[in-house]
Amino acid sequence: MLAQMKDEPAPGAAVGGNGIHDLTPKLQLLRLDHAPALLAFELENRAYFAASVPDRGDDYFAAFDERHRDLLGCQADGTDFFHVLVEPDGAIVGRVNLFEVADGSADLGYRIAERAAGRGLATAAVRQVCALAVADYGLTELRAAARVDNVASRTVLTRTGFVPVGETELSDQPGITYRLKLTQPQTQPRA
Repeated sequence: MLAQMKDEPAPGAAVGGNGIHDLTPKLQLLRLDHAPALLAFELENRAYFAASVPDRGDDYFAAFDERHRDLLGCQADGTDFFHVLVEPDGAIVGRVNLFEVADGSADLGYRIAERAAGRGLATAAVRQVCALAVADYGLTELRAAARVDNVASRTVLTRTGFVPVGETELSDQPGITYRLKLTQPQTQPRA
């Protein structure tokens, strides 16, 4: 989403050459300083997320800082890659994670804040992470799963090239498993 603005940009806003400010959230690799905004995101959306994915439980929130540091350790080890969608004001409106990275493949998981749902952020962020999976993480395949009743997540997966490959159970509900074979990005021939 682009908006013409005359005031000074918000901290972190990208400014184009014509004074146009890009207010689209930016995908960032998870860092230690994301912790407060990430906790706020998870708390604000807890009930919304619990309607379609398993609730994280009270222990997750009670030990959030320790868990956040542990996730960064896994990321440093290369077994997981955590990404957040950050608005210009620093608020987090989504996350897209690659976990259980091994042998050229990983599992994909994502969630978008209720207030940001329906804007195409999940589709765009999943596409970005798929590109990173190839270019930066050397992956060749991603796996994902979504509950049958989670039409929004299933739509994101199919729009980003994932194909259904089986059935599963998620939170005691029927689900579908997906796979995506990743390919190297195509380069344009030089003229």
